[in-house]
Amino acid sequence: MKNPTQIIPGVIFYSFLTTERKEKVAFMEHNTLVLQVSGRFALETTEEKVSMTSGQMLLIQKYQLGELTKIPLEGEDYQTIVIRLKEDLLREIALEEQIACGQKYTGPANILLPPNDFLHAYFQSVLPYVRHPEAKITNAVGKLKVREAVYLLLHTMPQLSSFLFDFSEPHKMDLEKFMLSNFHYNIPVEQFAQLTGRSLAGFKRDFQKIFGMAPRQWLLERRLAEARHLIEKDKKPSAFYLSLGFESLSHFSYSFKKKFGKAPTEWA
Repeated sequence: MKNPTQIIPGVIFYSFLTTERKEKVAFMEHNTLVLQVSGRFALETTEEKVSMTSGQMLLIQKYQLGELTKIPLEGEDYQTIVIRLKEDLLREIALEEQIACGQKYTGPANILLPPNDFLHAYFQSVLPYVRHPEAKITNAVGKLKVREAVYLLLHTMPQLSSFLFDFSEPHKMDLEKFMLSNFHYNIPVEQFAQLTGRSLAGFKRDFQKIFGMAPRQWLLERRLAEARHLIEKDKKPSAFYLSLGFESLSHFSYSFKKKFGKAPTEWA
């Protein structure tokens, strides 16, 4: 099992799973193109859930937080290719093509791309990079493949221009609402700050005003309160501790006992 392999460091990744499914919390810092070779890929955010199977392509908007599920289907492995469309390259293309990029994108955050011959051919052209990992591929070649992806997206779907070339920062959103909806994601506080459109210092300051405590303390308290609620509904900790942002069952059990005076197995 390999997950993931860097084909071009920082640009193109290849994920391969044989017989298991894996759920992972992901912070999408860059616009990302996902090519599904085999198996089923699912992305779930607080706003939507989208999935795809072999031969499909998904464009994911930057500055999102979500859970990824990778599922090998019967008779086939799970294989996917992930291409990061980094902002520095997109800015270069916007300058070269004189593309206006002042407008903020307001459309769907995740777009399943309709099949067409151009994108299908591009899909096939990337597969050799995966099938021959021993071959040394330069960063220059990787950059060309990413450029090709951007130009093909613009050629086949010109309306994606505002999606790809939105260089605005995340707007300063309602911190209380955002945290109550996303507390269960196990990501650094720095990324919570970025997602809410704040500097780390500004995030901590606003957080203290709203919740009356530091972010890390509140996150632990909120997750433990939700865990107690689930246990009281006869849910087993092994079934939910990961989805509440705890890194291990032992970490969860220790924190629960420290907070409530009893181990999760003793709570009734």
